[in-house]
Amino acid sequence: MDSRLLGLILVFAPLSLFSFGGGQAIMADMKVQVVDVQGWMTAQQFADVFALSRAAPGPSTLIAALIGWQVAGFFGALVGTLAIYVPSSIVMYAAVRWWHAQADSPWRAALQRGLAPVAMGLVFAGALSVLEAAQVSALQLVTTFVALGFLLFTKVGPYPLMIVAALASISLLYV
Repeated sequence: MDSRLLGLILVFAPLSLFSFGGGQAIMADMKVQVVDVQGWMTAQQFADVFALSRAAPGPSTLIAALIGWQVAGFFGALVGTLAIYVPSSIVMYAAVRWWHAQADSPWRAALQRGLAPVAMGLVFAGALSVLEAAQVSALQLVTTFVALGFLLFTKVGPYPLMIVAALASISLLYV
């Protein structure tokens, strides 16, 4: 087996098993492995691939296929995809069977209460990691929170906000 394909398996299969809270929960570790440990891409390339994976329909873990493609072409994309989905799918199948069999177990209730904060922490760490890789500025963060405020507390839709943000960005380029 090609060492690049084996490398993809060794990176993505363990991440698959730690993806409590969904694919977003492993983004911080994925960035460390792909950028810092393996050196398959730069932090900016990782941020770009992350953005592309989020813009495409489907789960956020499709980023594994894009990284696999970058590392080893078509077979890299295939191996990356299988390595990110198969291990967690097997574990989830077993966990769901146990979950339904243990409906009244105190262990079930304890797991449910205990894993929720873990999942949230992992998702938050992933978001911070991507922000760091993208080298987000304070102005970009403020703009994001202002736009979020408009979306949550007014009847302004996302399209007018995107137009205003685009015009503001263009005007900042020429100032």
